[in-house]
Amino acid sequence: MADLAQAQAGATMPGQPYMELVNVWKRFGEGDKQTVAVRNVDLAIQPGEFVTLIGPSGCGKSTLFNMIAGLLPSDSDGSILVKGKAQQDGALLGKVSFMPQRDLLFPWRTVLDNATLALEVEGMPKRLARQKAEALFPEFGLKGFEQHYPHQLSGGMRQRVALMRTFLFERDLILLDEPFGALDALTRSMMQRWLLDIWEKHRRTVLFITHDIDEAIFLGDKVVVMTARPGTIKCQETITLPRPRDVSVVTTPEFMEVKKKLLAVVEEESLKTFASATMRP
Repeated sequence: MADLAQAQAGATMPGQPYMELVNVWKRFGEGDKQTVAVRNVDLAIQPGEFVTLIGPSGCGKSTLFNMIAGLLPSDSDGSILVKGKAQQDGALLGKVSFMPQRDLLFPWRTVLDNATLALEVEGMPKRLARQKAEALFPEFGLKGFEQHYPHQLSGGMRQRVALMRTFLFERDLILLDEPFGALDALTRSMMQRWLLDIWEKHRRTVLFITHDIDEAIFLGDKVVVMTARPGTIKCQETITLPRPRDVSVVTTPEFMEVKKKLLAVVEEESLKTFASATMRP
């Protein structure tokens, strides 16, 4: 009964967001040298939702991610809530799966040992961690590459290893910071479809940074657009395209209409960033 009560206490209530950002700010420096990176961000992410985040370069997307991951404290103005509960500074560290732009694979570890790294850090016995990882290799398209080293893999395969490591670190929220940004167009398209297949099966809550509007629409249940710095939420667009999605959806009138709308918003903010940069002494 105690276990059941604990599970119920940790569960998200029906209709309650998994995570909420309420008036979140981040400032760097003091006085005249202070820089406001993120201001007054309000965002709700539902359980199992795939949210994509776009905006001009330097708008604070990665800063926002670092605060959500617990790597960077948010300012005291606002709050980050998980399942309705406000989180103290550093409380989210280790409670969120976070994959940065680079795969960060250790070159001296095999693919299998790279995949199990987070589990080992958590204290799971190596043998058990390997068994858990090996079960996912077919699903992640890596069967037969367990004993290879990162330098023996293509860019797309390295990203799949990094994503498998992120999924093995079993957390309800996954943060993905431009994981496909360095891949060629064909590999990127394949990885997008593959990621959606994985997400459909596991239904983790995902927050995904990208600069690619097509990618944001194709992947997301909701696209969130940030303004030029100081970054705040400019708008949110719910994507009603049916799931599961394949590449043909990008040619539909519905897709093109959403793209046109979001492109206009992002270009407006990008022009502000450009104008600000050219006006600096």
